[in-house]
Amino acid sequence: MTTSTRGAKTPAVLVLEDGRTFRGRAYGAVGETFGEAVFSTGMTGYQETLTDPSYHRQVVVMTAPHIGNTGVNDEDPESKRIWVSGYVVRDPARTPSNWRSRRSLDEELTAQGVVGISGIDTRALTRHLRERGAMRVGIFSGEAIADEAALLAKVQAAPQMKGADLSGEVATDETYVVPAIGTKRFTVAAIDLGIKGMTPHRMAERGIEVHVLPATATLEDIYAVGPDGVFFSNGPGDPATADHPVSLMRGVLERSTPLFGICFGNQILGRALGFGTYKLKYGHRGINQPVQDRSTGKVEVTAHNHGFAVDAPLDAPSDTPYGRAEVSHVCLNDNVVEGLRLLDRPAFSVQYHPEAAAGPHDAAYLFDRFVTLMEGQRA
Repeated sequence: MTTSTRGAKTPAVLVLEDGRTFRGRAYGAVGETFGEAVFSTGMTGYQETLTDPSYHRQVVVMTAPHIGNTGVNDEDPESKRIWVSGYVVRDPARTPSNWRSRRSLDEELTAQGVVGISGIDTRALTRHLRERGAMRVGIFSGEAIADEAALLAKVQAAPQMKGADLSGEVATDETYVVPAIGTKRFTVAAIDLGIKGMTPHRMAERGIEVHVLPATATLEDIYAVGPDGVFFSNGPGDPATADHPVSLMRGVLERSTPLFGICFGNQILGRALGFGTYKLKYGHRGINQPVQDRSTGKVEVTAHNHGFAVDAPLDAPSDTPYGRAEVSHVCLNDNVVEGLRLLDRPAFSVQYHPEAAAGPHDAAYLFDRFVTLMEGQRA
């Protein structure tokens, strides 16, 4: 529930499900919103974060204190709308300053009905989430924010992220095609579980024609486009609920079609191979996460947005219904699985976002690796 009134001086309160509250000022739309409180460690790239469908039903806390300095442009969105449920910043920019800026971040949040809060101690909030874990939260602004007990009851009645099946809410309803840039070399069927716009663009740069299919696509839909490879995208929600994508991926693996998955797609591959998934305490979010490619020893600066991870052994390859599989990448902060690779079939995945410019190009080779798999299969 929101209004379109700008809320620069409107009082607001953030209420966590464990009862802790933070008072500040409305930022963006005035009203109320609910979601899972998570924090992002990126100092920039807020426009890509806001429009990433993987953030659906999440209230994002920015750990960098100054947000909105570069305004909002029409070139950087990753989808057609803002997907975050709410937005939390400490010191929003008073005036954006960038040659590409078309409007302020406050104006964009207001126009899209996104309720936010500013002027709170985001460092204290982040420390609380690190200690207690990601949890449900509500942001309330306007008149009725005095009764914190009533607001807390609303937060505690909101749905949890664990067990949430959300990819169908953000995926395309109809298939669309992103043409290859230059000479077409391959055709890829991409399953949209919450795909970002830059992902098919990165493939198109490599001569790939990308057919983006809905999350409800069948195996017959995939092979109707005559794919040289199949891609499973990022997306929101609990991978334990994603039974249809898991079944779909197993069908692709049985045919030994080259396969590449990112983020949610990595968790889907994990489940397809027989591994479990689990919810992280507070997840990985931001554009400065160190990941090691175990095959080369190379350390990449990567972009993340995931609250769940694959439970796979790090010490040795595992036997699966599709041959041996190994953990290909690992997070250097906490040893969380950041990638999987099949040793006997052409399939691999990573938990992070190689289409993003975190390193800025540390992870771009993964798209080339996908091309190599398709070249090998064709040969």
